[in-house]
Amino acid sequence: MFSNQCVTRQLNTEYCQLNTTTMSLAVVLLAAGHGSRMKSKKQKILHQVGGKPMVQHIFEAAETAADHPPALVIGVGGDGVKRLLDGRAAFVLQTEQMGTGHATMMAQPLLQGRSDQVLVTYGDMPLLTAVTMQKLAAQQRETGAVIAMLTVWGDPDSAFGRVVRGDDGRALEIVEVANAKRRDNAAELLAIRELNVGVYCFDADWLWANINKLPLRQARSGREYYLTDMVEIAVQQGKKVTAILADDADEGLGAGTRAELVAVEKAFRRRFNAHWLAHGVTLVDPETIYIDAGVTIGQDTVIWPNTFLQGETAVGADCIIGPNSLIRDAQIGAGCVVEQAVVEGVTLAAGQRVSGGRYDHESAATAVD
Repeated sequence: MFSNQCVTRQLNTEYCQLNTTTMSLAVVLLAAGHGSRMKSKKQKILHQVGGKPMVQHIFEAAETAADHPPALVIGVGGDGVKRLLDGRAAFVLQTEQMGTGHATMMAQPLLQGRSDQVLVTYGDMPLLTAVTMQKLAAQQRETGAVIAMLTVWGDPDSAFGRVVRGDDGRALEIVEVANAKRRDNAAELLAIRELNVGVYCFDADWLWANINKLPLRQARSGREYYLTDMVEIAVQQGKKVTAILADDADEGLGAGTRAELVAVEKAFRRRFNAHWLAHGVTLVDPETIYIDAGVTIGQDTVIWPNTFLQGETAVGADCIIGPNSLIRDAQIGAGCVVEQAVVEGVTLAAGQRVSGGRYDHESAATAVD
């Protein structure tokens, strides 16, 4: 049976081999937004994907990639994030919502002089992996660029900023859609398929020496500093900016609305179901099978449709699970059969069979052999 740690390591293939330099990497997660488009009482980054809050997924990837505890920039009302990651993260308060550049400025007193590189990204990107973070850091380090940014190949109707490259292939500018529409070459700009996803690795000394040069721009919600303007500052100084395409475009997905959360959840499920299919588990109909990030499954187990494996569930080898079953925070021994049942918070001994009904600490097993 695979442990949770093994699953994480296999999904972040050979991450430890990427961090072979003596240069140190710090990660800043921008987590101050309220997520008003979610129409929710809680912050958007606390909404769950794959059984965990979105911010927890990316925080754990950052923990793996970085050489320091990740720094989270939180806003007023960020107590939920602090409770979730207390003791593991460094927290910085952004009292005014003045954009991504301003949020990054808030981390300067904490991080300046402590690392050679600073990777900055959003707290609502649960599919971004430690491997990709480290590849981006390696790109920045090896090319000598002051900024390395992650891009994806996307659709022409995307709302993401366009990455403009020069004839030599170097990144010159990030043009947001609203800005592109005001330019004479709007059609040309909007046709660009390479999109900025908001993941940047900076040379730390250059970042902290120049971030206060960001211009204050008018946004819909007020005046803001945009972190994307650091690209223009670098190009004006004759500094190199590089961009690399993500191997998996799903890593660039974020969720600012509930509809976007559905898309992220589906992408998460594709990734984890593919993982288990590649590691000896049969999923009869992956489109109807839901497996949380904290779940482990043994070899030659077969999972039938309409099955949900949730929380910290461990399923042994040679089991038959489903159809129409929900297992939450349970330990299922090798060779068990669970069909059309709810099993929660209990341990099933090897070879046990549960068919129909509910099996937990408070209710009797109605059909247990």
